[in-house]
Amino acid sequence: MEHLLNQRVKSIEISGIRKFFNMVAHVEDLISLTIGQPDFPTPEHVKLAGITAIDADFTSYTHNAGTLELRKAACEFVAKKYGLNYQPESEVIVTVGASEAIDITFRTILTEGSEVLLPGPIYPGYEPIIRMMGGVPIHVDIRKNQFRFTLDMIKPYITEKTRCIVLPYPSNPTGVSLTRSELEEIAGYLMDKDIFVVADEIYSELTYKGVHTSIASFLKEKTIVINGLSKSHSMTGWRIGLLFAPEAIAKHILKVHQYNVSCANSIAQKAAYEALTAGMDDGVTMKKDYEARRDYVYQRLQTMGFDVVKPDGAFYFFVPIPASIPLNSFDFALKLVHEAKVAVVPGSAFSEYGEGYFRLSFACSMDILAMGLDRIEHFLEKSRKPR
Repeated sequence: MEHLLNQRVKSIEISGIRKFFNMVAHVEDLISLTIGQPDFPTPEHVKLAGITAIDADFTSYTHNAGTLELRKAACEFVAKKYGLNYQPESEVIVTVGASEAIDITFRTILTEGSEVLLPGPIYPGYEPIIRMMGGVPIHVDIRKNQFRFTLDMIKPYITEKTRCIVLPYPSNPTGVSLTRSELEEIAGYLMDKDIFVVADEIYSELTYKGVHTSIASFLKEKTIVINGLSKSHSMTGWRIGLLFAPEAIAKHILKVHQYNVSCANSIAQKAAYEALTAGMDDGVTMKKDYEARRDYVYQRLQTMGFDVVKPDGAFYFFVPIPASIPLNSFDFALKLVHEAKVAVVPGSAFSEYGEGYFRLSFACSMDILAMGLDRIEHFLEKSRKPR
């Protein structure tokens, strides 16, 4: 019966991140610097809110868009943190993680032949959904622009078929963010164009140069903001995402969400409310630790001779493979696993423009980072010796 399946689904590959992680997970004594999973536990008071919700039998469906108290808290959170103003009754949807928010957004705004501009390299979770909707992903090579998807990079790719531009900042896999002026420039250019912006801001609380700026500050009427609690509050498994959009857009996205999942998990919504209110600044302590790790990793990579862009957000380095090692990114990462017992993600997992790089996550303890980097350094020293 396989021949009867949707061809677009059959043509999709499993995420290169997960594929590689699963391939090497059995290796003993492996130090994994791969998946973007915060190593901090969910804050105790947030966990307690979830337990309390279970004990109170808060186990029924909620409003499709999420409980009103949570939507109010979400709007207050982004207003206080980023100066964004949304109506809780009609302009925010609580989703099953940011991944579902991405899915229902593309299902709503794309039609057959719609072009979507994506910076390359980029997180692999967008392209498969675009293709399933009959859209056309257009990757723009931003490697020579310090991984910045600025207006001068965007303009040459705008056509009459362009339906959407994805701005995933702070970026996975590069850790780069756009400045306020760069975002304002993009917004000004798009002001009179019928083009949506999907702003994936899941790492917005993990910025190391001042406060995160959203393009929705300048272009709210055309922007769909995607956020959530996975990274800011170390709540990946709770699966709570947040989608913000003007009512004229959100009311249609809500229909797709309704038929997709009905509503987000009721228990997780109670925990999320606690996180966005009493835990509004829970991420601050985590961010300080991440920043210290970032600085340590940056110093170590530079000492090893890597020419890396220092991330100003998220918890990743996107590292160029040394020219002295003539391997593609997948084979390099595999060799690193078998010879150094360190796992990183091959750059090819992040589009063709990630080839020649590997992603290193610093969402782990300083001790693990030190051991992993020691092993990488030893691996490089061995590879440079004449055979």
